Amino acid sequence: MDPAFLGLPDGRRIAHHHTPGAGPGVVFLGGFHSDMTGTKAQFLEERARARGRAFLRFDYTGHGASSGEFAQGCIGDWARDAADAIAALTEGPQVLVGSSMGGWIALLLARGNPERVAGLVGIAAAPDFTEDSIWAGLDSTARERLITEGAVDMPSDYGDAPYPITRRLIEDGRNQLVLRGPLDLPFPVRLLQGSADADVPLPVPLRLLAHANCPDLRLTIVKGADHRFSGPAELDLLDRTVEEVLEAVCGAQPAR
Repeated sequence: MDPAFLGLPDGRRIAHHHTPGAGPGVVFLGGFHSDMTGTKAQFLEERARARGRAFLRFDYTGHGASSGEFAQGCIGDWARDAADAIAALTEGPQVLVGSSMGGWIALLLARGNPERVAGLVGIAAAPDFTEDSIWAGLDSTARERLITEGAVDMPSDYGDAPYPITRRLIEDGRNQLVLRGPLDLPFPVRLLQGSADADVPLPVPLRLLAHANCPDLRLTIVKGADHRFSGPAELDLLDRTVEEVLEAVCGAQPAR
């Protein structure tokens, strides 16, 4: 099925699939250079539809079917896309499910729009990765090129072509950091993490666990799971975790 499009006053067109149903709805927030057609997003949509629950998946600008160029975007742009999509396409507080970069976006939404967040599930959440992973991983030559030329190419493990890392991405990322200041999460939060994740190593969720001010925060580490976190056992755990958060929020029955 072709996506619908949310047209915004500044010309952005956000591609999305919205499933109507009961609230609180579930919103899937995808990863860096990813889109809404991934296994986890479609799996959660199927589970939500089967239970009669509202569900939203969408593409950030420069991703998937949405307007814009990936190389022109940054964390702040994609967080704005998420906030605008949630404001226009959902009603009331939502349970945010953020995969990788989507976990960072979810934390930014929780900090900036807490009234619209009922709960949060992070899958290999990658807060502050532009600074702590990308910038920290560049050698002095690459850093100089990025500063003077505006971009460097980074190889991808998830496609044939490298993708550009821009100076704007790094500089904007420094304005979006969530692990350097207070981070209040006054709702249920669950973090899922694979022990074999080469992109988001275990110190990242442990740092988030220690840093966040949250009365109901749990981290589950799955031995052998990688960054994709999309095998049958991982998807089953993801489904049960989302239902656990919904149950904590509104007394919904957990998955059987």
